[in-house]
Amino acid sequence: MDLGLKDKVALVLGAGGGLGGAIARSLAAEGARLALADVSAEGLARIEAEVKGAGAQAISLTWDLADLAAIETNVARIEAELGPVQVLVNNTGGPPPTPAGGQDPALWAKHFNAMVLSVIALTDRVLPGMKAAGWGRIVTSTSSGVVAPIPNLGISNALRSTLVGWSKTLAREVARDGITANIILPGRIATTRIRFLDEQKAKREGRDVSQVEAESTGSIPAGRYGEPQEYGDAVAFLASTRASYINGSVIRVDGGLIASI
Repeated sequence: MDLGLKDKVALVLGAGGGLGGAIARSLAAEGARLALADVSAEGLARIEAEVKGAGAQAISLTWDLADLAAIETNVARIEAELGPVQVLVNNTGGPPPTPAGGQDPALWAKHFNAMVLSVIALTDRVLPGMKAAGWGRIVTSTSSGVVAPIPNLGISNALRSTLVGWSKTLAREVARDGITANIILPGRIATTRIRFLDEQKAKREGRDVSQVEAESTGSIPAGRYGEPQEYGDAVAFLASTRASYINGSVIRVDGGLIASI
């Protein structure tokens, strides 16, 4: 199936990580021209080399999303080197595991800026170009915690849920401009972030990490963690011309983990 992404300009945030890298690979396979952004220059270099080796055109931007002043500079560079952003993949890192109560307001503010305000401000920056072209895709990656809050991820559950409300509202505002805005959420995808969370849980409970992993996969109907590329392919479809009538949706990629309707 041709997803209609050849030569579309796609900006992928968090591209140096497990999910972001997988998304970049999937978009590259469809012929998109990629702007790869991440705070980790090392991770970016690895993914850039990968997608260029596969024949894709790509540029990398070492980008701290909490620095709102960097948005204009970085987007202007993308526009100059690749063209206006047509596909925006909002994929941010997560905060440390914490209870919901008793957290320093400064910690809430720090992660709100990096995970929420940055996404909103960046989207506002690229939307005029999408509207002028009469076409655009905004895909925001969150967490299964927005449907079923995950214990000890209080900040993540709260802030990612904010993005769901924002995206759903935005979807109605831009639909007539040929733009879609959707949320995609991972269940337990085999990335370093999931490994870290499993290790933290094992440490808190005084157990071996293998026991935590076995318990976790046992709760998933598919009986395993998802592969990052399975997630990347789902994002590529939502970003495609084929997905033009999917708008304002929350798509789960979780192997059946979340039991609620």
